[in-house]
Amino acid sequence: MKDRHIKEIVKEEYSHAALQAASGASSCCSTERSRRDHDPITSNHYSALVTVDLPAEAVAASLGCGNPTALARLNPGETVLDLGSGGGIDVLLSAKRVGPTGKVYGLDMTDEMLDLARENQRKAGLTNVEFLNGDLEQIPLPDNLVDVIISNCVINLAADKDRVLAEAFRVLNPGGRFAVSDIVVRGPVPAEIRLSVELWIGCVAGALDESEYRNKLAQAGFQEIDLVPTRVYRMEDARELLAGSGLNLDAVAPQVDGKFISAFVRARKPG
Repeated sequence: MKDRHIKEIVKEEYSHAALQAASGASSCCSTERSRRDHDPITSNHYSALVTVDLPAEAVAASLGCGNPTALARLNPGETVLDLGSGGGIDVLLSAKRVGPTGKVYGLDMTDEMLDLARENQRKAGLTNVEFLNGDLEQIPLPDNLVDVIISNCVINLAADKDRVLAEAFRVLNPGGRFAVSDIVVRGPVPAEIRLSVELWIGCVAGALDESEYRNKLAQAGFQEIDLVPTRVYRMEDARELLAGSGLNLDAVAPQVDGKFISAFVRARKPG
């Protein structure tokens, strides 16, 4: 599948998700056919206590597979970049953690998501936030600017992951931290799943194998690479994920049982 075709499909789907969230409808990482309140990937990552002060639209637009802001150990005064910031939930949470002396950038390629995120920023009353329009493969920021890079179930959607990781390394300060939530694969996966456009949008088909993820981070220059599972998807989850894909669920679901996980991926740029 051509990289440009993948990007166009992802952009179209997330544009639709932003418009849904802005209208008050819930959204998730999966495609329209499978959006539901208890999506096996996107549900139950943020407690009501954490989101109580956030605009409802920011919560509704959450498309992630984890909560990187809870695991990244952000400190007051740090500069943070969220790759694929969507409706802005992780940017807004990060902005509160780094405080008024810190700064948080959100990067997204979808105009509708950026409009929604900026409106959510306005409602939240946060001034230490800036949303940028651009691609993960060409981050519109200078070298050695940010202390922490976060991302939530977005890097797996990128067609050129090597370029994304190289750009992440470039904009990090020496000693800077890479701390993302992502979908990761453990072991071989049926080829038909990899080729499914709907599953690519659903954050599954573009996922890297765990060892491949580690290797790509190392090739980009990162050190102290660690990958911690936060959720393992079993066969019953696979049936939900694959519903409506046109695949033979009885044949495929047992082959993906336990193969897909949500993980917190950490690494550091050498100081």
